[in-house]
Amino acid sequence: MHGRSMNTLLVLVFIFSLGFSAHIGDAHGQSATGVITILDRTGAHVQSLVDGDRITLQATLPETAAAEQQVTFRLAGSDYVLAGCSIPSGGTSCTSDPLEALGWYWSESFEPQKIRVVEVYNTPGELLGSSAEINVSARPVVMVHGFSSNFAAWNAYLGAEGYLAELGIPAYAVGDGQVPGTLNTGNIADPSGRTNSIAENASIVNDYVAAVRQQTGAEQVDLLAHSMGGLISRYYIDRFADTGQVRRLIMLGSPMAGTACANLPAALGYYLPATLELRPSYITTIFNSQVTQRKGVAFHDLAGVPIVDPIQSPCTEVPTDIAVSLPSVNAIPLEVTQMPLLHTSLNTEREVFESFVRPLLTTPPGGFTRQPDPPVENQGGAVLQFSRVRSGHVNPGQTVEIEIPIESGVAVASFALYDPTRSLQVQVHGASGNEIVLSAEKNGLIQVDDPETLVYLGYGFNDPRPGLWRVSLSAGPNTPAQGADFALTTQYQGGVTLQAALSSLLPAAGEEVVLSAQLSDGAGPLQVQSAGVVVRNSDGGEEDLELSGSADGLTARWTAAQPGLHAIDVLVQGVDADGSPFERSLALTLEVPAPPAGPRGALLGVGLALGVAGGLGALGLLVIRAKMRRAAR
Repeated sequence: MHGRSMNTLLVLVFIFSLGFSAHIGDAHGQSATGVITILDRTGAHVQSLVDGDRITLQATLPETAAAEQQVTFRLAGSDYVLAGCSIPSGGTSCTSDPLEALGWYWSESFEPQKIRVVEVYNTPGELLGSSAEINVSARPVVMVHGFSSNFAAWNAYLGAEGYLAELGIPAYAVGDGQVPGTLNTGNIADPSGRTNSIAENASIVNDYVAAVRQQTGAEQVDLLAHSMGGLISRYYIDRFADTGQVRRLIMLGSPMAGTACANLPAALGYYLPATLELRPSYITTIFNSQVTQRKGVAFHDLAGVPIVDPIQSPCTEVPTDIAVSLPSVNAIPLEVTQMPLLHTSLNTEREVFESFVRPLLTTPPGGFTRQPDPPVENQGGAVLQFSRVRSGHVNPGQTVEIEIPIESGVAVASFALYDPTRSLQVQVHGASGNEIVLSAEKNGLIQVDDPETLVYLGYGFNDPRPGLWRVSLSAGPNTPAQGADFALTTQYQGGVTLQAALSSLLPAAGEEVVLSAQLSDGAGPLQVQSAGVVVRNSDGGEEDLELSGSADGLTARWTAAQPGLHAIDVLVQGVDADGSPFERSLALTLEVPAPPAGPRGALLGVGLALGVAGGLGALGLLVIRAKMRRAAR
């Protein structure tokens, strides 16, 4: 009897110990009962994955369910629910709907976490089982450089010492040779050479990303773009990328409404068609209305805002990074962050990486959302008022003098000079004839020595005296033996305002387009002395049109003859009510769509039109420049 009692006691102790062991296992997030299997998109069992890969989770319990049982999946150490499924009555397993393993490489403290375990819980929150350890790699980052640049723009991010290597993120920059593909956004050594169009560069990004995904095994990448690279990336996402191939588009100073600074190199026939594509009229009226699909990709853009004084901003609104304004960055719906840095610093500064880029790349699970494509808003900001762009050439030992009218009522006149050699010396005489010594304090004098920038030197004047101002450009000691090309324009705030519109932005071939324009200054009647339009055709030809009528209403008519991009420049000269001379120019753009060439082949018209315009547009622009010079004389 004593032996039987002892055996019974031992059995009870053993059963109790089993229950206690299971309880301890639950408390530590471990369980030997249920099993979780992670399956890839083909249904194969995986033991490693890349952050963002598409997977399904399968839970299998050792006993059949007496009734239907809901279960949820979580990462060990996290309360975020990844997915759920229902085990049917009498069943032992269920499989979740497909999900993306987004943020799995990052802990909730935003640090790399290379090993993950998935757990399954019932409705009361009891742990039912777990998976084996899963090796997780970071999503690759593909970087897209901007205007007149190359992959070396990302040196701070690339390589073993780069910003991304610190986090274990595979870093790729288009053109770096890690996989095939090189962009052509302009070469400073050959400024008159043809660039690719945005569409052509986007096609290269498509092939590059595909090669990165194949090399790394990643299903998704993040895109990091500087300046024009953001426009190229948007086009790639809209026309080429499949949903689920790109997770974030992180842009640094990308002009969602273009930049009028592009008018300067464009006037020299430099970097075509890129400089024509960067003009605000193209981006706001054509590009933004056609490139609208985001396919679930989150858009972020960083605006440089160190310049807030209009006299320091020769070709953009303020605040600005000198080339791209905050209103341009903010022209389409996206998440915008501001930092007081110049445009050329946005892709190099450690501060940008730590404060803006890194937090977006290290988002843990639960920090990702998909939103529908927002409506097209085209918030391009105010239409800036400019003189025409004076362009020319200065030989060694030579001085070129330019007269620029400033009328009464102008509150600020800002001058922008583009000189790719960065060697010309500037001297300014006001309307009184006296020389004005330029300074940063009084005139906002700013100089950008980076050869890739759209503007070299800028300065301005508050309440300038009306009349003819004279700018002298002289060769300096560093001017090359072949001399230096230049382009100069003036932005006006106050005074005369020129407005113009086209009856159609996408006319069919043979359709008549009406251009209407009007002038005003709020101070009295304006007298128009000359008014004209130059239309640059995509085949390299050009047409001169006369604007007829008065300052209250000027009209010109033009018939679209062939497909392609057409740059339309309006120039009006006259005198104001006080007898002061004025001039205003406005750059418009329209596109005659090409006939469809099948799915993706026509790239919705924009790509084909820009390709033709880029190859042949330089001739028309150079002819215009010659005509402008003759007019200036």
